[in-house]
Amino acid sequence: MPEKRYKNNVHLIFHLLKGSKRYFILSIVFGWISSLLDLVNPRIISFTVDSVLGDAALGIPVLLTDLLRRIGGLIALRQHLGLIAIGILIVAIISAVFRYTFRVFSAKGQETMLVYTRNLLYEHIISLPLSWHNHNHTGDIIQRCTSDVEVIREFLSEQLLTLIRMVLYIVMALYFMLGISIPLTIIVSIFIPIIILFSVFFHKRISTSFRRVDEMEGQLSAVAQENLSGVRVVRAFGRESYERARFEKKNTEYTGRWDHLMHLLSLFWSCGDAIAGLQTLLILLVGAHFCLDGSLSVGGYIAFLAYSAMIAGPVRHLGRVISGMSRAGVSMDRIRYILNAEPESRIKDSREPSAFMHGDIEFDHVRFRFAEDEPLVLDDLSFTCRGGTVTGILGSTGSGKSTLMDLLCRLYDLSPENGTIRIGGQDIQSIDREQLRKEIGIVLQEPYLFSRTLGENIAITRSAPDMDSVKAASHIAALDDTVSRFAKGYDTFVGERGVTLSGGQKQRTAIAQTLLRKTPIVILDDSLSAVDAETDARIRDAMQHMDTHATTLIISHRITSLMHADRIIVMDKGHVVEQGTHEELYALGGFYRKICDLQSPDQVA
Repeated sequence: MPEKRYKNNVHLIFHLLKGSKRYFILSIVFGWISSLLDLVNPRIISFTVDSVLGDAALGIPVLLTDLLRRIGGLIALRQHLGLIAIGILIVAIISAVFRYTFRVFSAKGQETMLVYTRNLLYEHIISLPLSWHNHNHTGDIIQRCTSDVEVIREFLSEQLLTLIRMVLYIVMALYFMLGISIPLTIIVSIFIPIIILFSVFFHKRISTSFRRVDEMEGQLSAVAQENLSGVRVVRAFGRESYERARFEKKNTEYTGRWDHLMHLLSLFWSCGDAIAGLQTLLILLVGAHFCLDGSLSVGGYIAFLAYSAMIAGPVRHLGRVISGMSRAGVSMDRIRYILNAEPESRIKDSREPSAFMHGDIEFDHVRFRFAEDEPLVLDDLSFTCRGGTVTGILGSTGSGKSTLMDLLCRLYDLSPENGTIRIGGQDIQSIDREQLRKEIGIVLQEPYLFSRTLGENIAITRSAPDMDSVKAASHIAALDDTVSRFAKGYDTFVGERGVTLSGGQKQRTAIAQTLLRKTPIVILDDSLSAVDAETDARIRDAMQHMDTHATTLIISHRITSLMHADRIIVMDKGHVVEQGTHEELYALGGFYRKICDLQSPDQVA
């Protein structure tokens, strides 16, 4: 197994913070300054009650003592209490400015991180092999790239920053509280580890519950995505009630798991609040007792209660942050699953593939299975397609025809012991995938059209094609007559997956896409199945007169689509059972002759 790119969540976090670390660091610094300023005001109030209004010793730093002497001492302050109020207001305003700056840098950091994470995920997902996509639902992948990324954003920008800020806030508050009353500070300090241990106790249970919720959300998204994409099929077969019941079942399971999670969180939060309430009650009772016996001044008591109230929220929230980390940990694991998946290998070949892509295509003793525990799809298959010729491939369903094309495009890779595929004598395993695929034009039986105009869909395979090239490719694909009947012509919006077009129109659009690229290899993978025989013949005739000298492979169940090929390969159960021209194969009287007679004996004999 390849080494994982991200061994743990800490490694992932540091990578996701690439480009945004400075914003989060500045956010932490300004947050700490804001917290420190928040802790100053209770000391001012304590000083006012005990020293200005009372007769207690000053108990303030020397620098402030000198400043107080210059403005006239305590007498001046007693006569102008408004100065103290102004001082409190100034400290509050400065604290608000730093808090605003903290929020600005936090927002800047989280948005920068969010953009980087989404780009990183998208770039990695499109580089993953087809086998990975076959084993992962699209809805679940989307859920990981949206909901889970949002959870990570919230954790880094809110929970983690809040945790760092609160820890310093609590430490500084305890320092000020120690200066007021050591016994009361000890009482407060005893409750902090109790709340933390209590949170850790719930952490594993909440984490497991969050994982189950996220997994079920992925399944629910997958069901919704499949039904929305296949809504025409659902309605055509009258399966609305069945699919609705299927969705409702998943939705009920999802809601049930959220209910279980909410029960856990409710128990966690209510117990945490009860512990925090008990702490406040003890501080009130013990502090009042100390005030009565004279060991604690009234100003000190007021300041201590203020500090206790100020850290009560952070201490309680500390536990909630720890529980929130449970969900963030689950989301990070789900993101790491994607990012740790091995992408398609890249080989930088010094030679441009165009130099040999016009040569022969050779399949040399090729064996292939999709997984080790599955049967062979191709078994010791060998044949050659001469460069610049048309090769037809015929075979029953499941004989491995489309798998051949997937291997030729390196959508799946062959290990050395399973044979070799060569183009112009060059092993395709030594050709960079991106370069290889740029030189192969493939048209699938079920083409995928984007939710754009017809012209944009045809031109999507070229960076900046001119309209004349688009029209020329449409003419060869026998699409121009259809376009002329549309009111908006090439500006006709085709809808999602080309829903407004017929099957034949979509196939011809896909053929035009491929022809526009003018690649040295063209593959038509049963891409004329929805086209009538007359249009089929017109397209093949137009392609034969193209001055491209392309090597063309036509996969089809229709004999009329293959009979004019230079060579026909007949496959059955992963083997080549017959090969030759139409006349040679028909004369053999074997599998090919049987298919000919079943389809149109008068036409093909």
